[in-house]
Amino acid sequence: MTETVLIVGASGIVGSAAAAVMREAGWTVLGLARNPPAQDGVQPVAADLQDAQSVRAALAPHRPSRVVLATWMRRPTEAEMIRVNGAMVRNLLDAVRPAGSVRHVALVTGLKHYLGPFEAYGKGAVPQTPFREEQGRLPIENFYYAQEDEVFAAAARNGFSWSVHRPHTIIGKAVGNAMNMGTTLAVYATICRETGRPFRFPGSAAQWNGLSDMTDARLLARHLLWASTAPQAANEDFNVVNGDVFRWSWMWGRLAAWFGLEPAPFDGTMQPLEQQMAGDAPIWAGIAARHGLAEPDLNRLASAWHTDADLGRPIEVVTDMSKSRRLGFLDYQATDDAFYDLFGRLRADRLIP
Repeated sequence: MTETVLIVGASGIVGSAAAAVMREAGWTVLGLARNPPAQDGVQPVAADLQDAQSVRAALAPHRPSRVVLATWMRRPTEAEMIRVNGAMVRNLLDAVRPAGSVRHVALVTGLKHYLGPFEAYGKGAVPQTPFREEQGRLPIENFYYAQEDEVFAAAARNGFSWSVHRPHTIIGKAVGNAMNMGTTLAVYATICRETGRPFRFPGSAAQWNGLSDMTDARLLARHLLWASTAPQAANEDFNVVNGDVFRWSWMWGRLAAWFGLEPAPFDGTMQPLEQQMAGDAPIWAGIAARHGLAEPDLNRLASAWHTDADLGRPIEVVTDMSKSRRLGFLDYQATDDAFYDLFGRLRADRLIP
């Protein structure tokens, strides 16, 4: 039987990768967004997740067997994040309930499950690394927990299975995404090369010297496909990372070399990208005009604030993947190659010169 997957956030870093992988698997892909863009092989579904009636009307003609929730909305406080993002998940799952067709819901969250929300990111007591699923929740309000609780409640009520996927920082291609380190660093490196500015690591000594890992969006997409269909993955939460570890003191030089740069020495002080790139919008517009790039708006490509949050953490962050390995998901992706692949795609799509 052909599967039909509803991807909420199909144009984002995770959703677009999931759409590609699930199309390749022969699935019918529905992509829900407020203003869904044209995507090859994706049937657009236009709805505002904050408007329950809008979602019900948009989904009434459809009978998805699988759902992937890979979207969220940023708000100034965690309390508001909880209210808005919890309601979005609830509205979506209420809207698919009448058809009775959904057999599995996959929710994508992240390592803020272990590190805490943006207001307290990586501060205070956090679980010992490497993070393991058995460590559970922190005793603090977190919009990821609110999203999970909505999925758990709907699953108990409606009889579908679920999976929760917690990637580390995701490497993937999307324009206009709020959490996009790979493209942010590509834009930053391009500006440094074009202006002669030093290519400085913006983060903390703990990140520079400590071990880290990341998640390629394509690997995460394959993990979503696996968990949506493998019986042993039903009703489980999973960390999802590439499978290698690295130190930024090693990775930074490799990223610099791809752009033909010499990395600036790291002196142990933080120099956040939000400060370094604060006045770069007109510089990027000039670069885009000079090279005929497709996106002249710096803010559509770079998310300096989120890259600073990840690279500025005061603790080492590595993630355990043993649970997935034991249950049969064995995919691996070298993180430096993931960056190189992304940079190549950005260049091919005229997003960087």
